Amino acid sequence: MLEDLSPLIAATAQWLTAAYPASGGALASALCEVQARQAVALAAWLRYPTPMDAALVGLAGPGGSARLDWVAGADGAGAGDPDTYAWRTWVDEVVASWAACLLTDPALAGRAVAALTEDALTDDGRAPHAPVEFRRLLTPDERDSSAAALLRHPDLLAPVAALHRAQLLVRLAPDGTLAA
Repeated sequence: MLEDLSPLIAATAQWLTAAYPASGGALASALCEVQARQAVALAAWLRYPTPMDAALVGLAGPGGSARLDWVAGADGAGAGDPDTYAWRTWVDEVVASWAACLLTDPALAGRAVAALTEDALTDDGRAPHAPVEFRRLLTPDERDSSAAALLRHPDLLAPVAALHRAQLLVRLAPDGTLAA
């Protein structure tokens, strides 16, 4: 399944890091990208939990970044460049919104990792995705936080997070125990 969602994960993480870039050089950019990729991967796995879901989004396409560009204030970004436009078609708005929620709310990110682990238990009760895969998302250190200051800023990401936050809360707690 990872291979099927990799273009969507890469494009959506690239959109997030382009819209909310790191400052401070190459190391900061790399740390920011890792956090974005972890949040996007987690969101994508929650959004498309089965191989069939991944195949369908691969077939139909995720929708692109047009609305996200507008919401983030980058309307028309990359419209004239075919190379930029191509990867932007693989951005998934719902996954970007869910990732924004996870980046700005550590408790929600922890709940999402727990849900992914619960959903993916193997027949013998083991989880194939260990929480350590999401360390920079769940427990960023000082360098991580500094590198992704814009990417994790709740006020800056609020418009993107608000787009589909309610759906994420329903996905994580269908019984309604998580409030919007």
